[in-house]
Amino acid sequence: MRIDFNFAKNSIMALRIVFIALIFPFVLQAQIKKQEVVAFYNLENLFDTINQEQVNDGEYTPSGSKQWSAERYQNKLQNMAKVLYQVGDTNTKKGFAFVGVCEVENRSVLEDLIQTAPLNKRKLEIVHEDSPDKRGIDVAMLYNPKKFQVLDYKYINPRVFDEQGDLVFTRNILLVKGVLKKTDTLFVLVNHWPSRYGGEEKSMPRRALAAQRNREIIDSVLAHTSEKSRIIVMGDLNDDPNNESVEAILQTSPEIIDGDFITLYNPYYNIFMSNTGTLKYRGNWNLFDQIIISNSNMTTGSYRFQSAEIFNPPYLFQKSGEYEGYPLRTYGGKTYLNGYSDHLPVYLILKKQ
Repeated sequence: MRIDFNFAKNSIMALRIVFIALIFPFVLQAQIKKQEVVAFYNLENLFDTINQEQVNDGEYTPSGSKQWSAERYQNKLQNMAKVLYQVGDTNTKKGFAFVGVCEVENRSVLEDLIQTAPLNKRKLEIVHEDSPDKRGIDVAMLYNPKKFQVLDYKYINPRVFDEQGDLVFTRNILLVKGVLKKTDTLFVLVNHWPSRYGGEEKSMPRRALAAQRNREIIDSVLAHTSEKSRIIVMGDLNDDPNNESVEAILQTSPEIIDGDFITLYNPYYNIFMSNTGTLKYRGNWNLFDQIIISNSNMTTGSYRFQSAEIFNPPYLFQKSGEYEGYPLRTYGGKTYLNGYSDHLPVYLILKKQ
């Protein structure tokens, strides 16, 4: 009997392909179950339509310069809900564990947001308090209580002063203590540092003070808990990873330093150096939105740092015109674009050991 070895070989190869095709979805699902995502997103002026007293929000009202109607507000909620639902959805079962957000007007807009489809499927909860910012925009946290339990939180004023020595009414820092997946205690600082209004150099001292306040909070946490406490700093810092406020004052490094639990690891440094970012200005990318971590996130706990990402699907970008390739925002100057944000979201993947 003559055996066709080529036929047998091809049959075995075909069976292998079928086996891989059948088993791959289960392998992928198993990997997804071992990962959790934490994220940050600047929602770019998530305002309701109500003119709030003692807050400079008049442009975001039906009679204001933005002609901010109920329909436009609903469009904004739907756009933000779409993005937040998808951030981390391909990396972990049922999306992120928590997300820090900024440029939200009040708790009411966050309540509307988490009740907007498809985000309402996540059954998210909110950490929020009003800040002293003159425009009324705040930092907050949305979290999935099935993934992350909030134990405590407080808002801390960064004590930022202008050139005349007067206190600047800016966003507070949100410090949250919580437990990820019932195993890992995390201390999370959510930030929105002072803007570059008036120029980068002139405004730099204000961001330096915000960075210094973050460093003081971190040192206090380490002193009162453990040098190996797991700390995550996230936010729109209005500075890039290589700026003095981030690198020198906050004390960050683009490299993981073994045994150093004081210096923070900034995985977005090398991403920025590869000429990419989260917002674009005059044709150049900036990476103001960052998630920075203590080195203990690599060496302790059940879920440890795996990678840092920028969420950048094609629909978040302008497709044509002068600003082709820029993030598609809600307004381009005075023109209503029905977009998303001038910033892209960022997120970390934490993998179970």
